[in-house]
Amino acid sequence: MQESLIDFYSHHLSRDVKIHVTGTKGYPLVIFPTTLGSYGEAKDRGMIESLRWFVERGFVQVFCPDSINNDSWYGDIHPKHRVERHIQYDRFLAEEWIPQIRNNAGTNKIACAGISFGGFSASNFAFRHPDMVSHLFNLSGAYDIKSFMHGYYDDNVYFNNPIDFMPSADNPELWKMKIILGTSNWDICLDGNLKFSEVLRRKNIPHWLDVRGDVEHDWPLWLDMFPHYVSMI
Repeated sequence: MQESLIDFYSHHLSRDVKIHVTGTKGYPLVIFPTTLGSYGEAKDRGMIESLRWFVERGFVQVFCPDSINNDSWYGDIHPKHRVERHIQYDRFLAEEWIPQIRNNAGTNKIACAGISFGGFSASNFAFRHPDMVSHLFNLSGAYDIKSFMHGYYDDNVYFNNPIDFMPSADNPELWKMKIILGTSNWDICLDGNLKFSEVLRRKNIPHWLDVRGDVEHDWPLWLDMFPHYVSMI
């Protein structure tokens, strides 16, 4: 599989963002890393290797951007500034980088996936920008960021917290998105996925709540799930 590492300068972040790219053609698939994971996490943990069949046949091209979680949600700053920093990252994605991916691939939309806390990153982006996302694969993901806010709450928190804003969301593109919420009986994020599935169910938004067996919140679960999900693109 052909791989490359690029530095994409973001004017919104005023810095370079490292992005690991696997493959040269195919449907664009963006994978967001876990809590403080980096652009290289998916490769190092075997996630990219699990997609070899799809990449080598040109079905998907995989993009793994660096996160800025250390400077936002996990930063030693006031919660108000944590969410403001994340909004800058969202603008980097929506206004700078993702449009370039779509243009280069000749597609109107992308697929995105997130693992654990990366599931929040993927879900928040997808549900805020459903006109850009065709598929959302959330692997043991989260949907509620309020625990990082220590009681602070404003409109920016609301509009970046899927468990809060999705009940009122009405973009027609949401009903066209292919959504998979992957979890397991022993997953620490099981309850959050059950609750968010109920939010989608009440809105009649089609999705698949995939609850696996007695497997813990860890890479063996996610490596087993992911190729199955990607096969549905």
